[in-house]
Amino acid sequence: MGTKTAATATEAAALPPADWEEARSRVYAAGLAAALPVVTRPLADTDGHTLAEPLSPRTDLPAFPTSSVDGWAVRGPGPWDVVGRALAGNTPPPLTADGTTVEIATGAMVPEGTSAVLRVEESSRTPDGRVTGTPRPNPEWREPGEEANAGEELLPAGTPVDPALIGLAASCGHDQLRVRRQPRAALLVFGDELLSAGPPGFGRVRDALGPAVPGWLRRYGCQVRPADVVGPVADTLPAHVAALRAALDSADLVCTTGGTMHGPVDHLHPALAALGAEYVVNTVAVRPGFPMLLARVAGADGRLRFVAGLPGNPQSAIVALVSLVAPLLAGLTGRPVPELPHAALAEPVPGRGAYTHLALVRLDRAAGTAHPVRHVGSAMLRGLAGADGFAVIRPGATGEVGARVPVVPLPLLPGERS
Repeated sequence: MGTKTAATATEAAALPPADWEEARSRVYAAGLAAALPVVTRPLADTDGHTLAEPLSPRTDLPAFPTSSVDGWAVRGPGPWDVVGRALAGNTPPPLTADGTTVEIATGAMVPEGTSAVLRVEESSRTPDGRVTGTPRPNPEWREPGEEANAGEELLPAGTPVDPALIGLAASCGHDQLRVRRQPRAALLVFGDELLSAGPPGFGRVRDALGPAVPGWLRRYGCQVRPADVVGPVADTLPAHVAALRAALDSADLVCTTGGTMHGPVDHLHPALAALGAEYVVNTVAVRPGFPMLLARVAGADGRLRFVAGLPGNPQSAIVALVSLVAPLLAGLTGRPVPELPHAALAEPVPGRGAYTHLALVRLDRAAGTAHPVRHVGSAMLRGLAGADGFAVIRPGATGEVGARVPVVPLPLLPGERS
């Protein structure tokens, strides 16, 4: 993906809104350039992290011929004399003579010299204790390397770690993994008009983003502690600067809500200037949500931190999350930007002229169609609660019925699969 040099506040204010796809490319490149450090973690502590190295087995999988069934490991033609047992967790002695057998358990190592494994349910015993039956023609065991060979790359670096991957890593013989650590995120809620409890009224509205955004960030793989959610922050420049400075001390990413325009109580831009921030993106040609931004700040340790300015209207804030925060976090963790799925529009979706339109939709995955939802104003959350993602209507497009369009999915919890 291409990149551009970040802009100062003065330069950024003079630039037109960035194209939506270019903005995503730019923030992904910024994230990759500031990728989080690689750490070694015990397997049990890697869920939600990202592989920093390819995953390969330490031995062939399986490492030895392994019985697939309970039964009898036999040598030569029957009937067979029972000469022992082969149980899981042991190395059995070889079968050296035709007409002999050992009882074998599923998962046990197949003795050297075995010509077949006879299933227990397809066997019988003669009065003198010998085993009879007809083994199936295909081997009833797994050969070494049947699943994978030692050193074979099973998953590349950049793969998100989930419970399935952890189980695979354990089966490969790993006790720990080299991973990119999870990003630490914080949230600052701006706005004196916001209530943090109770119903809205008397000119004040309930803060819907403070309770919701941390959950979205966790679904993108971030660590967010309750103490990392601060607000409402007073509508003054000193309060904004102090809150940002404190959050950036420990967070890789600080999200803010509101204050992304230039109104009388919008202090985000002056606060970023006071911190010496550079804009990666300042406003995006997308509706809803265009006054979104992403800036970076160099810490005292020389490492870059990021500030994502989310608009104050709730749906616009989520548009900013999927547009800027998601590709930034992919870059920070060394993950590839997920390829967007496509779906056919089941109903028309209007375009927004020169702007990209992100339209909330519900997906019918069986039919491969996207259905626009209702109640989708930038200040509304009702439509979002029933949606699966955003259909992307590109600039100049009209979103006719049947048109196949990209869909930006809403994030899942680590380990979830759609």
